[in-house]
Amino acid sequence: MNRAPGRGRLGGFTPLAQRNQAAVGVVTVVLISLVATLAFFARELPIIGNGETYSANFSESAGLIPGNQVQIAGIKVGEVKSVELDGAKILAEFTVDDRTALGTGTTAAIKIRTLMGEKFVELQPAGAGELDSDEPIPLERTSAPFDIPEAINQLTSTTGQIDSQQLAQSFRAISETFQGTPEHMGEALEGLSKLSETVASRDRELSELLKNSADVTKVVADRNEQVRLLIEDGNRLLGEVQARKEAITGLLVGTEKLSDELRGMVADNQEQIRPALDKLNRVTEMLQRNQDNLSRTVEALAPYVRGFNNTVGNGRWFDGYLCGLLPPSSQSGPLQVNPKGCDLQQLPGSGS
Repeated sequence: MNRAPGRGRLGGFTPLAQRNQAAVGVVTVVLISLVATLAFFARELPIIGNGETYSANFSESAGLIPGNQVQIAGIKVGEVKSVELDGAKILAEFTVDDRTALGTGTTAAIKIRTLMGEKFVELQPAGAGELDSDEPIPLERTSAPFDIPEAINQLTSTTGQIDSQQLAQSFRAISETFQGTPEHMGEALEGLSKLSETVASRDRELSELLKNSADVTKVVADRNEQVRLLIEDGNRLLGEVQARKEAITGLLVGTEKLSDELRGMVADNQEQIRPALDKLNRVTEMLQRNQDNLSRTVEALAPYVRGFNNTVGNGRWFDGYLCGLLPPSSQSGPLQVNPKGCDLQQLPGSGS
């Protein structure tokens, strides 16, 4: 039986199951690799990347590294891509968001972002037209900060190379040379000699101080993340306090008004309040004087209260004994009538 034309095809398309499986696998792997590569380098692509790439020349790197932020007025608009040596100057390349307009007079400055020395590039758009991305911003429109940790390290290294003994001998020789000079010059040189002796005697302490300064700088640098979080939390706290400033101000104003109202009310009603307080004082004094009488009254009421509680404490009735309702106590042989009589101490429940 002849096979119908087009059988096994869908509109002229051969299903993958009927194709060479090895070729299908190779094509699939290639496509997956291309997609992964595009996803990995998406930010580097000119169309779907992270904006336009610019560059700037700086006199020194000042600790700027790739990955640092690029900001305009405190807002991140890009990041540093590379920092390289370009002759006697530094060439830094960075990206900027496509929505950001940079004029031909734009300036760039390396600034300190955190206390630990993290840097960022601050741009200040200026000028008309559009900044040329092929030409770096010249040195005339860039600036770099002074790196304090690096300066401390350099100071430590430089002072560590000073021979304090030789310096003291030099100062002493100068002092001896000018011993015959006028009095005021001699006093100055004597002070210089004492200064040299002080420097020589404190050489170890000075070296230790500079070493500790370097250690502190290193510790602070190692705690960069914690200090940054601390500063951010402090900024959040200050922001919240600023946001609640009106509420706090209203609360303080209301408290002040309430204080004024209470002060005025006391002043207006002072004539009425004073007699009431005087009477209250007299009542207190009277109670104090009769405290002993009140104590004796309470003691005298105690037996009555106990007897009353015994009478009504068995239920919703009075429980009592009336002496004399029964015949008097009598005994005739084995017959006894009311043998206990009216003796309350012999009654059940009475204490004896």
